Amino acid sequence: MTHIIPLPYRPPYDWPAILAYFGGRTIPGVEVVTADGYARTVFLGGRPGTIAVAPGQGDALVARVDHPDPAVLPQVLARLRPMFDCDADPAVIAAVLSRDSHLAPLVAERPGLRVPGAWDGFEIAVRAILGQQVSVHAATRLAGRLVSAFGDTLQPIPARAGLTHLFPTPERLLDVDVAAALGMPGARGRAIGALAAEVRRNPDLFARGRGLDPAVAALKALSGIGEWTAQYIALRTLREPDALPAADLALLRSLDTGSGRPTPAHLLMRSEAWRPWRAYAAVHLWTSDAARIAAAPPAAKPTTKRRPPRPASGSGP
Repeated sequence: MTHIIPLPYRPPYDWPAILAYFGGRTIPGVEVVTADGYARTVFLGGRPGTIAVAPGQGDALVARVDHPDPAVLPQVLARLRPMFDCDADPAVIAAVLSRDSHLAPLVAERPGLRVPGAWDGFEIAVRAILGQQVSVHAATRLAGRLVSAFGDTLQPIPARAGLTHLFPTPERLLDVDVAAALGMPGARGRAIGALAAEVRRNPDLFARGRGLDPAVAALKALSGIGEWTAQYIALRTLREPDALPAADLALLRSLDTGSGRPTPAHLLMRSEAWRPWRAYAAVHLWTSDAARIAAAPPAAKPTTKRRPPRPASGSGP
């Protein structure tokens, strides 16, 4: 059964940017991004389905929900609005960030930039752990292998090519050797197992509304999750608008105006002026950095990994 849900927003809305962000991080088998929009598999009300999101008429996105149970539609809406940041007020955010001389031209160039959210907190947290000390591309590959090894196959497979699996549940990852299956360090496999166990014990681990500092502290108490990963989860899953993964190499690189990159400590001091919208500043800087790298000749592209060099600092895709 197909249902259509409108997702109104305050204009402007930078659809190409949010689609590009999701497109660079699609989990094979679970997500597909094309020029037409974003699509993914879901499991709601005890039954699988698919969702596709694309621009709609006027100031709205439109979601096409293929699921046998219409009772799940309120839950779908409650997830999609934060995932696509439909409740942001671009004018309010721009007024604060434009006070910074480096951010002002970026905000002017992309006035409707949104913070990409997440369909599921556990999925993003696992993806973040998989991405520790590797590139975004490598993290995507690992996520696809995880899904292939432990995710349930959609039956019947939907018409949209590429949507074949559900992301593994916490219960599925509790007692399996993720590291051996994926050929990655054992510590990361154990971290995913510990995360799955914690989500089973505490289903509200990724609930919103606790505030940034308590949420980050709770995440950092888990094995294998450091500051970077906790801030990244807070930014994407918990929708904390002031979250900032200050050790992120792309953020530091994007602020290098020729005299060298700032340190994470310097970035934190500078970011005080961006509050309470530091997550939006981060997305502006990430987007600017990605555009600069894409435009550079191959020999000039950075070869360093994006993540902080120490697992203790936390990292993610």
